[in-house]
Amino acid sequence: MSIITVSHLGKDYRQIRRIDGRFGAVRTLFTRQSMTRTAVDDISFSIEPGEAVGYIGPNGAGKSTTIKMLTGILVPTRGAVEVLGVEPHRHRRRNASRIGVVFGQRSQLWWDLPVIESFELHRHVYDIPPERYRAMRDRCTELLGLGDLLQSPVRQLSLGQRMRCELAMALLHQPEILFLDEPTIGLDIEAKDRIRDFLRTVNREQGTTIILTTHDLADIEEICPRIIVINRGGLIYDGAIQSLKAQLGSQRQVTIDFEDDPGPITISQATLLSDQGRRKTFAVERSVESTLAVLSSIASSHPVQDVSFAEPAIEDVIRTLYAGLGKAVPESDELDRWSRGRVVTQ
Repeated sequence: MSIITVSHLGKDYRQIRRIDGRFGAVRTLFTRQSMTRTAVDDISFSIEPGEAVGYIGPNGAGKSTTIKMLTGILVPTRGAVEVLGVEPHRHRRRNASRIGVVFGQRSQLWWDLPVIESFELHRHVYDIPPERYRAMRDRCTELLGLGDLLQSPVRQLSLGQRMRCELAMALLHQPEILFLDEPTIGLDIEAKDRIRDFLRTVNREQGTTIILTTHDLADIEEICPRIIVINRGGLIYDGAIQSLKAQLGSQRQVTIDFEDDPGPITISQATLLSDQGRRKTFAVERSVESTLAVLSSIASSHPVQDVSFAEPAIEDVIRTLYAGLGKAVPESDELDRWSRGRVVTQ
């Protein structure tokens, strides 16, 4: 049974039309002219318990609006959304008690208090039994390496330290779903790795469902096997990252180190990406036949010292998806034809 079900979900915003010219601000204040902006348009998907799903799209795509409807902050204009068996906006307190939320640019911690005091307050707000609270607090402290941070005022923590504490606090009441919005924004590599390892562990060992919204596609690739991509309010892809790579990342990079610089090389089955003398990089179709044909063609005429392969980066695949499909909002009848693991054609 799905833990989250979204059916033809839509959200519109009404904006007052601004009047230009002399006394325009005054006239705008009293005008009744308005315009409607659609932030989310006819989106449908479902998420099973224990899944880790990346929810991505360019700025203004409607990601945050969708998350706010899933958490009960916003009321949908049309369609239906069900989280843990209830409508979030109608049962906000019940929904809030079973989910955890972390926003990278907003803090739930009390700025002037030691971290442990925020944790204690969280325990009382969610009425967590003392034994369960201590067990979860100690587990998060161990996995995230909080240690002495618990006794430090939040204002004295670095961004990476604060985000680790934010994650721990969001999980103290053992939520069934964890919503994450840019949890690694502005963090260094070491801090990102620690948070990614923690989220994978929580998802694997506790079965916590994770919904991750971020522009850092490395987070998505390392944590979420499945991604949902939206653009301009419409859904354009829902499925496995590997399936998307297979559809749009049809080429792999082949880097060849020659014993001596062979000079310019032209191969019909490959595209030269970079030429550094003895080292040359080609783009080759991912099929085994194409790769072997290229290598055989080169090795037959030039002594080869070493060969390395690189799969297409997820950033390049998503960029291709945006370029090919994300320029226009899909029509509603086209959105109705989306299916998991397939790109919706425009």
